[in-house]
Amino acid sequence: MDQLAPTEKYSPYRFFSAEQWSQFRADTPLTLSEDEINRLRSLNDPVDLQEVKRIYLSLSRLLSAHVEASQLLFRQRQVFFNAQDVVKTPFIIGIAGSVAVGKSTTARVLKELLARWPSSPKVDLVTTDGFLLPNEILRRDNLMERKGFPDSYDVGALLRFLSGIKSAQRNVRAPVYSHLTYDVIPGEFQTIDRPDILIFEGINVLQPGKLPKDGKIVPFLSDFFDFAIYIDAEEELIHQWYIQRFMRLRETAFRNPDSFFHRYSQLSQGAARAIAEGLWANINLKNLRENILPTRARADLILRKGANHLVEEVALRKL
Repeated sequence: MDQLAPTEKYSPYRFFSAEQWSQFRADTPLTLSEDEINRLRSLNDPVDLQEVKRIYLSLSRLLSAHVEASQLLFRQRQVFFNAQDVVKTPFIIGIAGSVAVGKSTTARVLKELLARWPSSPKVDLVTTDGFLLPNEILRRDNLMERKGFPDSYDVGALLRFLSGIKSAQRNVRAPVYSHLTYDVIPGEFQTIDRPDILIFEGINVLQPGKLPKDGKIVPFLSDFFDFAIYIDAEEELIHQWYIQRFMRLRETAFRNPDSFFHRYSQLSQGAARAIAEGLWANINLKNLRENILPTRARADLILRKGANHLVEEVALRKL
């Protein structure tokens, strides 16, 4: 039984074409300009104002309803517990999906749209890249070729961060990652101070851990999420996008002598493509099949992309 098949009567999701989904925008205003979209989108991601209108305005409206419902429930709990001094904790949105599928663009566009609601909420964005173990440790433990797999992250730091956010702590710090040096930046942090909404983006954020046999509580990252989004596409499409992005980076960012991948810019096009295919097959494809794709059905909403890198179908979990 495929619960993500629109014809499956036991599916927990409702399915909408992009055109159907766009109708749910209602009167949600477009608050982004073309120049801003160009700044927010990632390399090789063709998202434009039309895509924002088709997909992201309806999503913004849906999230607004969820945030409002969460705030109402919080106020009701204040009354229930007679605890008026309790601080409302941030609404956390998790965004998962494979490398090269467009998670970063989705996260950045949503951050801007949500921050421009009439209520002007404070919205922060954190990625899990900073919680990767430093390269020095990955090399020591022979994990460099598993970078991005669940065991390459500092899970304890991830849980402490999200627990701090969900406990309404002040000035919770997240480590910062450099895509230039391909490593965590020592001593550099992003400070998150009680936002109204936190977007938490990463390939494995919906990954469950092993359940304890003794029934003790073992938190998963997703336990802290109020809403989870998975960016989806056919495996072969993601493969194409990954190779295209790698070859584009070879002509741009990799040319920087300080880049971890600078050596690839010196190779012939054929040799560079062979390297990219190897990285895809031996690391990213394995991670997708073993760890990322199995978490798809844990999402509240799935954005499924087509060959043009634009969303073709939306699956929303039923209430």
